[in-house]
Amino acid sequence: MRATSSVIVGRAAETGLLSNALDTASRRSGRAVFFVGDAGIGKSRLAGECAYRAYERGMPVLRGRATSTGLVVPFRPLIEALSSRFRAAGTPTDPELDPYRPALARLVPEWRQGSSPGYPETVVELAEALLRLLSVLGKEHGCVILLEDLHDSDTETIAVVEYIIDNVAELPVLLLGTLRPEPGAALDLVRSAEQRQVATVRELAPLSDADVREMTASCLETTPDEVPSATHERLTGRAGGNPYLVEVLLADLLDSGQLRRTDDRWEAYGNPDATVPTGVVRSWSRRLDRFDSPVRELLLCAATLGSQFSVTVLQTVTGFDDRTLFSHLRSAVEASIIAPDGADPDRYTFRHALTAEALVASLAPAERAAMARNAALSLEAVAHELSDEKLQLMAGLQMAGGDRHGAARQFAAVGRRMLAAGASGSAVILLERARSLADGSDLRGITESLAVARAEAGELDSALALTAELPPVPLRSEAAGQRGEAHVRIAWAAVMAERADEAAAQIGAARSVLGTTTRPEQEAALDVVEGHLALLPGHVRSGQRGATQDAARRAAAVAEERNLPVVACQAWQLLALLSRERGFDEADACLERMLAVSEQHALPVWRVEALVRLGANTFMRTGDPARLETARTAAQSLGALVPTQTVDGLLAMNAVMRGEWDGAHEIIERSVAASARVRNLGAHRYLLLASATLAAHRGRRRDLDRALVRFRRAGGEESLLVPLRLGLCRAFAALLEEDTGRALADLDAALAWEREHPSFFYLSGRYGLRPLLRTLGGQDGRAELAAVLESPGADLAWNQLFLRLADAVLRGREGDTARAARSVESAVADAAAFPLARHLGLRLVAGAALAEKWGDPVSWLRAAEEYFYGAGIQPVAAACRAALRQAGASVGQHRGGWDRIPAPLRTSGVTPREYEVFVLLAERPGNQQIARRLSISPRTVEKHMASLLNKTGRSDRAALCDFSAECAVERD
Repeated sequence: MRATSSVIVGRAAETGLLSNALDTASRRSGRAVFFVGDAGIGKSRLAGECAYRAYERGMPVLRGRATSTGLVVPFRPLIEALSSRFRAAGTPTDPELDPYRPALARLVPEWRQGSSPGYPETVVELAEALLRLLSVLGKEHGCVILLEDLHDSDTETIAVVEYIIDNVAELPVLLLGTLRPEPGAALDLVRSAEQRQVATVRELAPLSDADVREMTASCLETTPDEVPSATHERLTGRAGGNPYLVEVLLADLLDSGQLRRTDDRWEAYGNPDATVPTGVVRSWSRRLDRFDSPVRELLLCAATLGSQFSVTVLQTVTGFDDRTLFSHLRSAVEASIIAPDGADPDRYTFRHALTAEALVASLAPAERAAMARNAALSLEAVAHELSDEKLQLMAGLQMAGGDRHGAARQFAAVGRRMLAAGASGSAVILLERARSLADGSDLRGITESLAVARAEAGELDSALALTAELPPVPLRSEAAGQRGEAHVRIAWAAVMAERADEAAAQIGAARSVLGTTTRPEQEAALDVVEGHLALLPGHVRSGQRGATQDAARRAAAVAEERNLPVVACQAWQLLALLSRERGFDEADACLERMLAVSEQHALPVWRVEALVRLGANTFMRTGDPARLETARTAAQSLGALVPTQTVDGLLAMNAVMRGEWDGAHEIIERSVAASARVRNLGAHRYLLLASATLAAHRGRRRDLDRALVRFRRAGGEESLLVPLRLGLCRAFAALLEEDTGRALADLDAALAWEREHPSFFYLSGRYGLRPLLRTLGGQDGRAELAAVLESPGADLAWNQLFLRLADAVLRGREGDTARAARSVESAVADAAAFPLARHLGLRLVAGAALAEKWGDPVSWLRAAEEYFYGAGIQPVAAACRAALRQAGASVGQHRGGWDRIPAPLRTSGVTPREYEVFVLLAERPGNQQIARRLSISPRTVEKHMASLLNKTGRSDRAALCDFSAECAVERD
């Protein structure tokens, strides 16, 4: 009979915890729960019980396990978990997952698109995409993701688990993880999460004597009182309360006949001290002796490969034909020693990890090493056909067989491939393993690769410490070239982390080791990193610009000639930044070249980067967001969450400037929290600044102050966004409060900051609003305006409005009143995309026009008053009314817009804003057209449409449009 218990014994508290966690997850209150315990203590049994209870509730279950073979396979448990669900239920088709499918394609093979390279998403981006997927799966009843044996998991999976722990609270998701209490990243994460009170951790204690008796009774299908005392004493004394060991020892007693069923009861036989194995190892050794020799050899060989093993690899090592191999595997399955792995048809697994360990331990050390050595040689013969996972297995066998040198080289080769693929965390693990095995001839190169991997994994300090340990290499040698390349890559990582001093030191080390006769491609890589370093805050020196640009152009040419596309893209990106001070045409030409190189060499990261920067430049010049939208679509199609959030920041600011405030709010809400979760600080700060600017342009001081507090807490005051915070945000807030003095003070502060920290932000007011205010105040004249007009910043459509108004004011003072009036009219007409700036400009110049008697200031003030009244910005509306009264013009009274609504609609509850939508329906426009005309979002239009259909009793949109046309005839 099979000595396995059909019930869970001694775990009432744990099963109660699981029931509660499942209930809360179904109510959109997610939790992370972890069971920690030694091998065989019952972690997997509890995970299975959780899955069973979840199935009963109709909750989707995703179950994956880390490999215990020591192989490093990025995201292995997550891939298995998703496969376990989608193999049976199919992949979800919910449209809300569309932006995340490209990122999730790394985990879901069905979502991979051909062989074209995708965007190498960061671990955090992938984690966010997985969190969205779990939310979709659990939207009806909640869902469960079970990840077992996390102590054996890869670095990338641990990072994803950490992200889920930190963000699962408001989602319909239960994360259940199991792990042994072994020192490592998984245990550190779980302990940290417990201390931060974001996860529940339970350590599984051994079973009590009473629990062992109850479990034994369950295995024997009898009552606890019927368990022989000798058997119970033997199990409690040798198993130590470990459920797995109880079952193994009980199976040995049954197999050996020392525990038998006679008539209607169980009896113990034999002398336990003389015949019973002294431990699990001897127990398994005895069980193996009962198998035929070929089955025994197959099981020992399989155990040498690990607790989970590939049938293909096992066949390669044993040499069995298919029929013989599967016959032996069936025998082992029938004996409950192994089982097919449901997640992979090519894989079998031992029923417990301890089983494989015990089988291997049953061999003498020399026999164990010989078996590992023979298995490694068998795999080495077909190494060219093996995946990285199987090559790691071969390296592990080489190490077990005594070939440390061969194992080191194999681990290093796989680690370097993982580094090239972007899995820097897993690369670190393998390269560390290789370094611990390497001898003098390989140690230097492996240490260099490890230093690069640590730098690119964000462990810059560890990388720098490793480089400090490296021995010197001969100048102008192949080793010097490799050392120089490592220093350059670490320098680039330091620049990206804004660690300027460390970057400079690595560049210096690279130049020192390469000597004065560097090859052109080496010099190109160095020049590019040095150029980007020069643009970091505090490192910009105007005297270096020319030399930096010349070096960047040489680097671009060399990189394209020597087929170094990444260096070429880095160089063209640098040139685009440097060229902005001379104008957008030159900068765009550099970006177009960067785009062409990235597309030619299939570099999706750099393609998206080029599209984003081109879109940003177009938005700056014209105010048109169309190209930014294209960039966002490209980023989203690749699952590139970080660039998508960057574009969202620019789109949000664009919507604020265009007066599309509802749309701006929607974009900000869509991305601001997610950008914080994935630590995309650049985009997060810009989105927070857009939120503050939105409040400022709506005249909402309290919202502005709160938004600026969030901006400051996110490090905004230490970023290059300070001029925008002063000039585009605070100065406008002051003007909308009719405080010109404070606005000028903010604009002056922005200018002073930019002089200390040269940058390429042209929306700070330096090239538009500030010259207008100083012209109105008499501080600036024609010469100052001409100087500003020479700057590339004057090309921006936003700035042109204010500069043309400043020109009109000067022309009015110079007596050229007709041209002054025409300048105002043309400036305002060309700035139709910026309603707030346009009407604010009219408000500002009207005073000068009234005083100097030119133009049509009364009409300008009336237009401004109507706009600001409708926008709810009362200080400016009141100032316009006061100016009209001083000019002797009549001032109309507002009654909230209700007087414009026909009585039948008004009594139906139609609001003024809904009536504005209703009036436009006579022309049968689409929602997008209505949104543009009313400066609201399409989503707001949809809400107004639904309300109008309900209040007017019309059946559909066509009927509502007909009704609007009828009302229009009556109005006429």
